[in-house]
Amino acid sequence: MTLMHKQAIFIERDGILTLPRIHEAQQVTPNSLAQLKFNERAQPVMKRLKAAGFLLIATTNQPGLSDGSVSRLELDRMHNLLTHSFQLDDMMVCPHEQSDECSCRKPGTGLFTEAAFKWQINLQNSFIVSDKWQDARVAHSLGCFSLMLKSPWIGSGHYDFVVPDLALIVDKILCLRRPLAA
Repeated sequence: MTLMHKQAIFIERDGILTLPRIHEAQQVTPNSLAQLKFNERAQPVMKRLKAAGFLLIATTNQPGLSDGSVSRLELDRMHNLLTHSFQLDDMMVCPHEQSDECSCRKPGTGLFTEAAFKWQINLQNSFIVSDKWQDARVAHSLGCFSLMLKSPWIGSGHYDFVVPDLALIVDKILCLRRPLAA
């Protein structure tokens, strides 16, 4: 049996790496490269986390793939740009609609357990950074720490920390980090 020994930061794509698009008080996912707006404040944060030795893995629900509102080619173009710009190790995507009831759609744990297997990640020593309640629920289910960027979308469920900005999230992660056994 392989020892899961790496630590990761799982990052919500929309709202953390990208600036949220708002329509009728809801976040709307960009469906094209032209609609994708980087969160410039996230770049130095990801650089600090990468320098600290964490794997950086973005996670995202992308039901637009199922309903046809975004093409795989356009989504790949967006993700290639995000991966390069934020030094991400991986981008985990659920292509399903909520009605599909799949295990990979957040708040399901499928994306995270797949990444843990692929990258040999110790989930109990990893962190989920998001601005949405779904990710906090995943963190609670997996035993990860949840660090939520204060937003209208964090809901009222369980989360470990609510932080007002991304720079403070990094400080909190570095403070909470536990050494892994060899």
